[in-house]
Amino acid sequence: MQRERISENVYWFQSETYAQVTAGVITGPKWAVVVDTLMPQETLGIRNFVEEKLGLAVRYVINTHYHADHCWGNCFFPGATIIGHERCRELLIKKTPSALEIARQDSPLYKQISIKPPQITFSQGTFTMRVGNKTLRLFTTPGHSEDGISVLVEDDKVLFTGDTFMPLPFIVDGNLDQYVQSLQHFATMGLENIIQGHGNIILRGEIEDKVRENIMYLTALQKAVRTARRRKNPIEILDSIGVETCGKSRILLGGLAGELHRRNLRALYYHSIENEKEALANAESI
Repeated sequence: MQRERISENVYWFQSETYAQVTAGVITGPKWAVVVDTLMPQETLGIRNFVEEKLGLAVRYVINTHYHADHCWGNCFFPGATIIGHERCRELLIKKTPSALEIARQDSPLYKQISIKPPQITFSQGTFTMRVGNKTLRLFTTPGHSEDGISVLVEDDKVLFTGDTFMPLPFIVDGNLDQYVQSLQHFATMGLENIIQGHGNIILRGEIEDKVRENIMYLTALQKAVRTARRRKNPIEILDSIGVETCGKSRILLGGLAGELHRRNLRALYYHSIENEKEALANAESI
């Protein structure tokens, strides 16, 4: 696990075992806030750093969304209060037990895991908290998933985005239009750093280009799906459109980019069909 001090009392962690997933820690004089938990295999590394190296207790854990690599480590902070979107709580309670049961069959590690959903939630607007001399502002940023939130360290202009910002946008569980809106908002915030949900830290001078690049990729996905839907063999056409064709490198995220791209195209294709059927059904009911 990599670790870097971003600014005073703000730390970044990156997994070396799964898809360069990231987490963060913001510290005060007596206690700390953790933003996401990495995969459970690495959560204890974050906790040990805070408790043993910094001599602090973890009082709060913020979940940017409900996916396993960001919140399944909640249970390793038994004394902490979990904060997240209202839908994050609902989705963890509804969807996660079956996924965890499958994971337990594959690895003994997951037999130690219990699901700990957020106890403090919000669904709109902002949620503000103080950590020592830092002000954290939590706000909704859907796109990757409907429960997505971001965490702004206002004093340092450092933004933890969860998976609403990634080297390769991933929309299978989300909404492309909302993704674009969230990215556009990030570009207007005057940030010093963006901490992506996966990948390396984005510096101030890179933000505008990275936002533009991700929006161009999402636009290319839409164009590819529209083209494929006009053909007799749309799935074959989609599977032939490589990630490089849409402006991204296949080596991103430890080589996972190609597979995530394929899943993006298929998900967007099926979403477009569902939306069309829904629109026709609504029109017929008028």
